[in-house]
Amino acid sequence: MLQAPAQLYKNAYSGIPRPVWWLGLVMFVNRCGTMVIPFLTVYLTTARGFSLEQAGYVMAAFGTGSILGSYLGGKLTDKFGSYYVQFFSLLLNGIMFIVLGRMQTLAQFAVCIFVLSSLGEAFRPANSVAIANYSDDGNRIRCYSLNRLAINLGWSIGPAVGGILASVNYGLLFWADGLTCIAASILLLLFLRPGTAEKKAAVKKIAQKESSAYQDGPFLRGMAFLFLIALAFFQLFSVVPVYYKSELGLNEATIGWILAMNGLLIAAVEMVLVYKLEGRKNSLTYIMTGAALIAVSFLFYESGKSATVAVVSMILVTFGEMFLFPFMNNFWVKRSGESNRGQYASVYMMAWSGASVLAPTLATQVAARAGFGTLWIVDFLFCTMAAAGFYFLKKSFDERV
Repeated sequence: MLQAPAQLYKNAYSGIPRPVWWLGLVMFVNRCGTMVIPFLTVYLTTARGFSLEQAGYVMAAFGTGSILGSYLGGKLTDKFGSYYVQFFSLLLNGIMFIVLGRMQTLAQFAVCIFVLSSLGEAFRPANSVAIANYSDDGNRIRCYSLNRLAINLGWSIGPAVGGILASVNYGLLFWADGLTCIAASILLLLFLRPGTAEKKAAVKKIAQKESSAYQDGPFLRGMAFLFLIALAFFQLFSVVPVYYKSELGLNEATIGWILAMNGLLIAAVEMVLVYKLEGRKNSLTYIMTGAALIAVSFLFYESGKSATVAVVSMILVTFGEMFLFPFMNNFWVKRSGESNRGQYASVYMMAWSGASVLAPTLATQVAARAGFGTLWIVDFLFCTMAAAGFYFLKKSFDERV
């Protein structure tokens, strides 16, 4: 009875190139060190004595740096290759985390976190391009899903360990985060080398100049729709927990388990789901489905105020995430070429970074002024508009994406 599910899982993970597994390990080690950022506001307001408003300035510098890093990461990847950008991003980011722990004044924290974020965020477009280079049409979406699995597993470990370290000494967070980044760069150096795909890209870049991502209308419209979804999605781990506590009356332990359900479901289901769906339909069909599920997940909060509603909503948004994000990667990769893939990746990451900066601020303002119910309706409308946009994008452009 157990043989069929076991074979299904084996098939889902088979055929993924070895370099992609190493990239997944690098990502996992890097994300296991995610300790400073989740606790930075608490650290600044308690250990350093800054006001909440002053801590907000520092986090705004972090968000601004992430946008710049996304842009520069893609540009540098097209020029020097994804391998070198990943390596130096991880190494320098690790050093900057250690430096950050030595800062004293508000200006020092803001400048340091801006530089740190710019360096660290350059890793993401380079990593995305590396996965595209090492994969092919038959396994690309699963390769991105494996990378997402590594991210989610790392995220489940990093903040938990960070909480323990913070209870002992906040200074340990900066060393742990920095050393895991440096360890990830060493893993990259030991087990990966610049791939043949990048060498081919360099040859093609000389032979043929490809169009700019900034002139690709369908791609830019897709990124605008993604931005709308990301504005809602980034509330999942910022504003939504506040709603759980203040409106649903859930305790911290229950909130933690509901949030952890997101990563656990992804780890258990996504690779198999993508394996069953990959290549069967246009990627935009699955992207549209994911956007619709995320929209419904926010609207579902209006059905009642209970832990059951929170759990069902989390399940809906998680499945929406599993439909949307792996196939979204395939969308931008298919529209890019060998020599401008970093540029496409940077625009994709900038859509995410921009939303991550705006989402918490906009959401808290709407919730404070008009209530959580209005916020959920706004999120529902954003995601519904995006789903409709992807539907018409699919209808207008008959492409194999």
